[in-house]
Amino acid sequence: MTPADALLTAGAGLLAGAVNAVAGGGTLIAFPALLTTGMPALTANITSSVGLLTGYAGGALGYRRELADQLDRLRALGPPAMLGGIVGAVVLLATPSDSFRALVPYLVLVSCLLLAAQTRLAALVARRRAAAGGSDNGGSGNTVTWPTRIGIFVAGVYGSYFGAGLGVLLLGVLGILLADDLQRTNALKTLLAFGVNAVGVAVFLVTAKVAWGYAGILVVASLLGGLLGARIARRLRPALLRMAVITLGVTVAIILIVRN
Repeated sequence: MTPADALLTAGAGLLAGAVNAVAGGGTLIAFPALLTTGMPALTANITSSVGLLTGYAGGALGYRRELADQLDRLRALGPPAMLGGIVGAVVLLATPSDSFRALVPYLVLVSCLLLAAQTRLAALVARRRAAAGGSDNGGSGNTVTWPTRIGIFVAGVYGSYFGAGLGVLLLGVLGILLADDLQRTNALKTLLAFGVNAVGVAVFLVTAKVAWGYAGILVVASLLGGLLGARIARRLRPALLRMAVITLGVTVAIILIVRN
C-alpha cells in the first residue's frame, strides 16, 4: 500500500460513512476507490463490506428508541435476514473472480437504480401507511407475513453479495408489506442491514480475501464519516448528494464496461 493509496482509501471511507448517514450508497464510493488501488474486484467488494460495517452499527445505535418496541418483528425478520446474508456471502466466495468482475458494472447500475428510486419509494411507504390508518399494532410480530420474510431473505442475499442499495431494498420490502411510521420502518431497516452485513463479514473473515490494511483504514474513516453525517445532513439536501453518488456510480459502471 502506497501513501497515496492509504490517503485515497481514508478519504473514500470518510465520504462513504457520511453518505450512508445522509442518503445511502456509500459502497459506491468505497468500492471504486479500492479498485483504483489495483485491487481485484472480488477482494475490493469484500474489503469494502468489512470496512464499512462500523457505519451500519452506528446507525443502528442511533435508532434505539424506535427499535425498543419492535422486538417481536426483529425476532421474526432477523433470522431470514441473517440467513440471506450468509447465503449471499457464500455465493460471493464461490463466484470466480473473472465472473464477478464481469458482473460488477451491472451490479453497480442496479445499485444506482435503487438509489434513484429511493425518494419515490419513501413516498410510496408514506402513502401505504396513510391508507392503513397511520399505524399498525405497534410492532407486534403478528403483522410479519411469509412474503415479508422471503423478501427480507432475498434482500439479505443481495446485501452480502454486493451491498450497495441494500438499505433501499430493505426499506421497500418493509414499507410495502408492513404499514408503520417511516422512522420506525427505517429503524428496523437499519438494524436488519447491520445484521446482514455482520454475518456476511463473519463469513468473509475466515477467508484470505480481505485486504486488512485497507479494511482497517475504512473502519476508522467510515466511523468518523458516519458521525459527521448528521451535521452534513443539516447543510446539504440529501437529494443532491444522492444524485452525485448515482452519477459517480454510473460513471464507474461505464468505465468498467469499457475496460472489460
